[in-house]
Amino acid sequence: MSAGDSLVAVLIAAYSGRALAASARDAGYIPLVVDGYGDLDTLQAAASYVRLREFVTTGITAKSLISALDELAEKTEDPVVGLVLGAGFEDHPKLIETLSFRYKLLGTSAAAVARVKNPAEVMLALTKLGIVHPKTQLTPPADNNGWLIKKAGGSGGRHVRDWTSGAKFTAADYFQKRCEGAAISVLGVVSPQGDAFAFSRQWTTPNPQSPYCFGGATGPLTLDEDLEARLIETSIAVSREFNLIGLVSFDYIVDDAETYLIDINPRPGATLDIFEDATGTLFKAHVAAATGHNPADILQQQWRPPAARAMAYLYANRGALTLPYISWPDWARDRSQPGTKIMTAAPIATVIAEANSPDEAESLCGQRLGLLQSMLYDKTV
Repeated sequence: MSAGDSLVAVLIAAYSGRALAASARDAGYIPLVVDGYGDLDTLQAAASYVRLREFVTTGITAKSLISALDELAEKTEDPVVGLVLGAGFEDHPKLIETLSFRYKLLGTSAAAVARVKNPAEVMLALTKLGIVHPKTQLTPPADNNGWLIKKAGGSGGRHVRDWTSGAKFTAADYFQKRCEGAAISVLGVVSPQGDAFAFSRQWTTPNPQSPYCFGGATGPLTLDEDLEARLIETSIAVSREFNLIGLVSFDYIVDDAETYLIDINPRPGATLDIFEDATGTLFKAHVAAATGHNPADILQQQWRPPAARAMAYLYANRGALTLPYISWPDWARDRSQPGTKIMTAAPIATVIAEANSPDEAESLCGQRLGLLQSMLYDKTV
């Protein structure tokens, strides 16, 4: 990747910037990263880095983030192609808009994020398009039978819980009927010029505070042709309706009778860890989509996804801990600094496993979760 004879830098901001930083570096970019964790492998992938603890404590502010991004941009002598945002901005469209005035935004616009994370807007749009979705409402349901309460703009499932009549809620909450079936996620690289999609299966890792907490995913899946066509058709229709750009994802619940669209994520998500290849092709396609090119052209020519890969989050579900010094396995990601204090149920690290099939990868991932948990809690391995 070059501009003239120079390498090209890219700004990245996210709760955790590790996956995007590694993807950008593999793609040939110079990653300039702001995130909230400062993990060892993020520092290794980033050419330059600023940690903003408020990302994961009090909440991000425009002043501190712009200051950090400006610092990174001023340090580099290389041209900066733009700014990629990861998780952490879905409920801050005004902040995205502010950032877009200062940097070229590589991804979905602030206006589009505001629409796609507004439950009322989504309900109207999906109904207009004839897309099946769970019953959703902005006021509390009269009964407790199978209703969930969710926070608009939330991510990772930690904001989802079962609704009980009389429970507290805020103006940012909405209510959705629970659907039963297989959880299928569609990763898309979308643009008006063309689209490409890949499929994974997801699962949850419940804890008492977050019964629907995202646990992990495995793929690529080979689906029934009719189901695959429906998922692609629906994902394209939603992408066009909301003007989504670049790496995005769509979460579905699929049963024998119906396919329900339950969530739309207008930014790169966790399954980047599953589908990205050794040369950062998905990141290249994301930038292509954001700069008016057809990402499908790049993917058709260059993308070499793994035969099967799984990723899963290890949570501190055995209790709070202070991270000991360990020799991290090469299949562990998001490696926190020794001495880091991790609260009960908070994420500790990400585990990756490759195999010959998604089922085998998921099984191996589960084994590695247990091994890493033992290394951190028991210190016996």
